Amino acid sequence: MVRKCSLWLLLLLVAVPFLLLSTGSGRADDRDDRDRERATGPVKLLKTIPVPVSAINGTSGAMYSFDISFVDPATGTYYLADRSNKAVDVVNANTDTIAPQIFPNNGHGPFAGFVPCSPPAGANDCAGPNGVVGAFPWLFVTDAPSRVLSFDLRTNPPTTVSEVFTKVGEKTRADELAYDPRDGLLLVINNASDPPFGTLIQVNKATGALTVVKTIDFDAAHGVDAQNGAEQPVWDPGTGKFYLSIPQIGPTASHGGVLRISTTGTVEATYPVEFCSPAGLALGPKQDLLVGCNTVFDTAGGVWTGNADRDANSAKPRYVILDVRTGNIDKIIFNVGPGDEVWFNKGDNNYYTASSGSPLAPNAITPARAPLGSAATAPTLTAQGAAVLGVIDADRQKLLQLVPTLNVPAVPASQPNPHPAGTAHSVAANARNNHVFVPLAANNAFPDCLKGCIAVFARPSEDEGDD
Repeated sequence: MVRKCSLWLLLLLVAVPFLLLSTGSGRADDRDDRDRERATGPVKLLKTIPVPVSAINGTSGAMYSFDISFVDPATGTYYLADRSNKAVDVVNANTDTIAPQIFPNNGHGPFAGFVPCSPPAGANDCAGPNGVVGAFPWLFVTDAPSRVLSFDLRTNPPTTVSEVFTKVGEKTRADELAYDPRDGLLLVINNASDPPFGTLIQVNKATGALTVVKTIDFDAAHGVDAQNGAEQPVWDPGTGKFYLSIPQIGPTASHGGVLRISTTGTVEATYPVEFCSPAGLALGPKQDLLVGCNTVFDTAGGVWTGNADRDANSAKPRYVILDVRTGNIDKIIFNVGPGDEVWFNKGDNNYYTASSGSPLAPNAITPARAPLGSAATAPTLTAQGAAVLGVIDADRQKLLQLVPTLNVPAVPASQPNPHPAGTAHSVAANARNNHVFVPLAANNAFPDCLKGCIAVFARPSEDEGDD
């Protein structure tokens, strides 16, 4: 077990930004220089917002299990899929204040919460809620088993107006999703199904009613051969296409890719992405995609384990920026990852990345003991460690900063107050004020987070103080 002081030292070391942009403008106007410095200075923890514990919380009375988050630019409202509380958490992202949680109602059953599959499968494979997308006046939420719901945000509380099942009888969750507002189409992904599949769902933009249109299989018979799930879809209005991250295509772990999918559900192209295990996907300012890599590969091209007794090579984490028009890799961003959700914030023109794991986690990282390969198991407490919020300049395609967040390990059922692991893998930003939101599992390292919280990061203004 790593001593508490060591973990704090590690967090402090990660907190120091290793690259800050100089203003470099050459302008004589001091006010312009100060404004630019504030716009490109270090991102810091601004505050934490405690998450309310609902009456139907299923994880020892605190938030540990959650998934994707989203900021609706039309209203400046932040939404988080909170499995622990079987709710969608809501924050006014303009004022950084909590709002009432959203629960299914109007005759629709509750969210699944954090529940295991039977027979057992991945920890979150039958859990929910999972994905959220806001397009005022509608909020779309995915759940298990294979369920998608729509809410009318104009009522108080928001009214559940429709639900559909992506595949009848499929017990695994509907996971991440993207919305095409032009055509009123959702692309919803069942990542834990074998094989994974996507579903096109028509949205009645007048009523919020949902109708299943088409199933898209991601297997070898249909030209994809996704062998480790399917992850984040996004909609690009510039090309009129959906794009989808596939962590592994074929039998080789290092071979992943991004699919281009038409609004009729045709997989038109596969863009290879190596040594990444693509997960998060965010559309940037230059018809490009930031691909969040969910697996760390080592300097020799193998999967890095974090256990020096099994792998003597060092970690080489990366993210990738890809041109949506050609599929070419524009840039590989090293030293950030592994992660899940990524976000482009047009307010400050930065990408933000969140950590589902960390090569900085204190797990068996000492030099290998002979004979190499003697370890029989993977390192323990893999959720514990110095997770990071990455800040990437979208124009210059350059990593600016790593900011400390926190991953919390699970407590097994054999111990008091058991709970699942909680990783800081979710991120969204409000372009109106450039505040960045990262939910954190319950912990005593961040203030006001004993029951779980949403950390707010920003570049402090002069009024807020820069000390």
